[in-house]
Amino acid sequence: MDDFWPAVFALAPTVLIGLVFWFIMRALIRSDKSERKALAKIEAEERAKLGLPLEKVTAE
Repeated sequence: MDDFWPAVFALAPTVLIGLVFWFIMRALIRSDKSERKALAKIEAEERAKLGLPLEKVTAE
């Protein structure tokens, strides 16, 4: 049992950095998805104003 805590303390920084990286990547991917959705909405509105045919928008 004496070897357990040093191993946990040795692995903790790696796990924490991995979690921080995961949260950052998740935020970037979600923001990109939200931005694409907003741009598609704006493009559809502009096409409607110009009387152009609407394109199909696929929601992912």
